[in-house]
Amino acid sequence: MLQIFEAWITPIMISGLILFMGFIIWDLAKKSNAGRFGTLMLFIVLGAGMMGYIFKVVITWFLESGGSV
Repeated sequence: MLQIFEAWITPIMISGLILFMGFIIWDLAKKSNAGRFGTLMLFIVLGAGMMGYIFKVVITWFLESGGSV
């Protein structure tokens, strides 16, 4: 039962954390009056780590499923 709970709650909580970090980046851009370009750069630079994690999860899933499309 615990394994099933962990299998469900981990992706949900990590997704929530990623959304919250996106909100933090947006709020930082808004409070610093970064403008459009500054906001874009903040999302690209600070969001790169989040995107790296998402790519890792997708690549791992792809490799574990046999690598077939």
